[in-house]
Amino acid sequence: VVRDLGGKIPRTAEDLQRLLPGVGRYTAGAIASISYGQVTGVVDGNVIRVLSRLRCIGADFTAPAVSGALWSLANGLADSERPGDFNQAMMELGATVCTPKRALCSECPLRGQCRAYRKVRWEGGGGVSSLIGYGEDNVTEGEDGGQIEDCSLAAPSCPLCIPSCDAWDDALGVANFPRKSAKKPSRLERTLTCVVERRGQPGEAEYLLVQRPQTGLLAGMWEFPSMLLEEDRTEKERADILCRRLQEFIGHQMSGEELQLVGELVHILSHIHQTYLVYFLSVDSAGSLSVEDEERPASRWVTRKQFLDSAVPSAMRKILQLCQSKDLVSGASESTKKRKREVSDRQPPARKVKAEPNKQRSIQSFFKPANRK
Repeated sequence: VVRDLGGKIPRTAEDLQRLLPGVGRYTAGAIASISYGQVTGVVDGNVIRVLSRLRCIGADFTAPAVSGALWSLANGLADSERPGDFNQAMMELGATVCTPKRALCSECPLRGQCRAYRKVRWEGGGGVSSLIGYGEDNVTEGEDGGQIEDCSLAAPSCPLCIPSCDAWDDALGVANFPRKSAKKPSRLERTLTCVVERRGQPGEAEYLLVQRPQTGLLAGMWEFPSMLLEEDRTEKERADILCRRLQEFIGHQMSGEELQLVGELVHILSHIHQTYLVYFLSVDSAGSLSVEDEERPASRWVTRKQFLDSAVPSAMRKILQLCQSKDLVSGASESTKKRKREVSDRQPPARKVKAEPNKQRSIQSFFKPANRK
């Protein structure tokens, strides 16, 4: 903003999204409407839920066509005089009243315009028990402000409608909306990785890190030398494969017998079930390669503190902790570790302190005046 825009924040959602890296459609709409009064909508998870129930949108809201329709609805509903307040009210409605599981329909100011509520109430859609505070006086038949018009397309051809009657769950009621496509099973992967340790100056342990590619998963982050294991291998074959990988960075040959198998570590991402086969290697020194290879990833040696300050995936931190638990890696010298063991042996076992239940204070109790005796 300072360098390219003269210190002036863009004032429209279109310019905010176009000119500021990292600002997406939701953030741009929120800033433009709340800060600058532009008549534009916002769509977050709460707004998706409100709009999907108002219009009985039964299609997968992550589909591009459905997402576009939700944004069109939000833009069309934004109040022309107070768009920022309106957008915040829509988000707050979804967060506090039109909640994911047990919606407070009796408290909802849009109950009369809600097609999902009407479906449950008048069409025998079931799930009446999910309408908190439901009663005969909550809404009268025909109550409809007309602000959210019915879908004008025939249900079988409408891309926003529920594809079949089988998709409706009577027990859910209004919570049938919004809908999301079935989650794909996580991809199973096995990765060889090695924690390589050497003694730096002045005798502090250093670890070899390799930079990941600048595109793709965890782009540009640093990790221990690793490689994807695409097929089952024997333990000896795995060690030999990993050795050939390590030789690219260490600069001298080694055998698989020098590697120590530490164990397996499972790390689950949103779409990947990753199992790391963790090895450990201690080297006296690492030579420099005589020929530079532009295709080889960048690498560097770091101390433990530098490792913790680096952009490393959380799985790498777990791997280092695993090696530490096996007393394989440490930033301390052997004499320091020996002194710690001696002190630990002299000390009596720590007395277990029973945890206090409900130690966390509620927000209500925080604001209560203290009792004075």
